[in-house]
Amino acid sequence: MLALWGETIDKMRPTTAFFYESIKNKNATFWAYDKGGEVVGELYAFRSLNDKDYANNKDKVYLCAFRIAQGFRGKGYGTKLFSHVINCLKAEGIKSVTIGVEETDELNKRLYHSLGFIEKIKDCYDDPCDVDENMQAKPSEKCSLLKREI
Repeated sequence: MLALWGETIDKMRPTTAFFYESIKNKNATFWAYDKGGEVVGELYAFRSLNDKDYANNKDKVYLCAFRIAQGFRGKGYGTKLFSHVINCLKAEGIKSVTIGVEETDELNKRLYHSLGFIEKIKDCYDDPCDVDENMQAKPSEKCSLLKREI
């Protein structure tokens, strides 16, 4: 994860440190899509967050930082990565997943809808995984928290 984000253990932004510590403490899992030795996609699942509408440390997780490298978009890699993650989470007993999307991001709204995120839980004005130096969620543009049963 650190190499993918261009950071080191000695020099991390607060958000990177939040992800790193969450993975280390088994509160988050990191998945990557590797194509011939090149990481072309990533996705993280957080098991518990302060706001239990996102992840409740039981049967609901929050998916974030779902990214596919520019040159690999529209070729099915994101769908394959997402399907793999959903199958792994389902095998762990997870019943639902949530994901956030900015209100103005029509492309990702369509993508998430096609992946089964139809239920809107609420509007949000911060990102629980983008934190400041005090590990508090930073304000963000208006987002929708979406949910999908698995």
